Amino acid sequence: REILLRMAPHIVRPMRFVMPIPPQGRSPLMLRIGLMLYDWLGRRDILPGTQTLDLTHHPFGDVLQRPFGTAFEYSDCWVDDARLVVLNAVDAASRGASIRTRARCTRAERGEVWRLSIMAQGRRESITARALVNAGGPWVNQISDNIIRMDAPHARLVKGSHILVRRLYDHDRAYILQNDDGRVIFTIPFAGDYTMIGTTDLDFDGEPSALTAQASEIAYLCRVVSAYFREPVEPGDVVKTFSGVRALYDSGIKNPKDATRDYKLRLDEGRKKAPLLTVYGGKITTYRRLAEAAMAKLDRHFTASGPWTDCVPLPGGDFSHDRLDRLIDGITQRWPFVKPAHARRLAQAYGTRVDLVFEGVIGASDLGESFGNDLVEAEVRYLMAYEWAKSADDVLWRRTKLGLKTSEQDEARLAAFMARH
Repeated sequence: REILLRMAPHIVRPMRFVMPIPPQGRSPLMLRIGLMLYDWLGRRDILPGTQTLDLTHHPFGDVLQRPFGTAFEYSDCWVDDARLVVLNAVDAASRGASIRTRARCTRAERGEVWRLSIMAQGRRESITARALVNAGGPWVNQISDNIIRMDAPHARLVKGSHILVRRLYDHDRAYILQNDDGRVIFTIPFAGDYTMIGTTDLDFDGEPSALTAQASEIAYLCRVVSAYFREPVEPGDVVKTFSGVRALYDSGIKNPKDATRDYKLRLDEGRKKAPLLTVYGGKITTYRRLAEAAMAKLDRHFTASGPWTDCVPLPGGDFSHDRLDRLIDGITQRWPFVKPAHARRLAQAYGTRVDLVFEGVIGASDLGESFGNDLVEAEVRYLMAYEWAKSADDVLWRRTKLGLKTSEQDEARLAAFMARH
């Protein structure tokens, strides 16, 4: 966590989680011991340690029901996951990688090298590769079966759904809520005006791109939160839902909540056969270590420099984790027509690359057309030029979270602008 915080202090930030202790549940002593181990194993230099809170005399207890008198508060980090993906791609491109968005591998023929058929923008291309990594996530099984056409252990697909509701409380803490089925549910402040609640665990068998949160999942999340908070959360309060699929290594465990989230790498290689590496599982916290482990598996096929990512910032992250406010002040001083809230959003998305976003901007008129919610032409042009944004959805949902607040009219104007350029 702290390595990622240092690598990307613009998109990763510390967050404290409050865990209320229910009258009937896990032993408070065992939870405290577990959190002590969590603190110790995390090798904390930046993040504060676990504390015990008396919720009956604490503001964090004001929104909770009376049975919850004690809580543990511990440290974790929050990350803008979509921007984490984009910044890794930007970094890779700067080091010579070819980033092919909206390209599909339709066939893979294996010999001493891989021969791949790629479909991109209606055109078919053929490329070769010395090694192939199937990191298809939710599509890992489809790629193995239909494109590579090789037998490989199937990933266990587990669906998780989240809901967004209007902000449930005014402070900046997250809550981690124990449920009587052995699972935990979190509530996290999200995009200023919302609270994100998640997540479910259901085995999944279907097309990942067609995911939706089921009514039963929404009701489940509302029920757990309502058991803790004074003001109940109803399905009618939900303003948006989103779901994802985890491609976990299938160890045969019956309950999906108990399936390991750790990554597992399977290397298939042989004489006169180009290697195939299949990736299962993994979490954001371990994504960097997973990548290092993947390269180590392939090291005899490539000349590599060895691990280096633990001390190199991601694009825009070349500043100290405790200097974000200074960066924000610098934006408002250099461009005084940019409001503080706008400057904060830019700093938390682009870090020091704000200079590139506002390249050539001297006066307010240089920002160009406005698309609502402080999204301006200069930012959109940057996203199209440097972050592969092709559509309004790319900008509003995958590069920013402004889709939550953007009107249909502004979205239509943005789409028309991008189509023209």
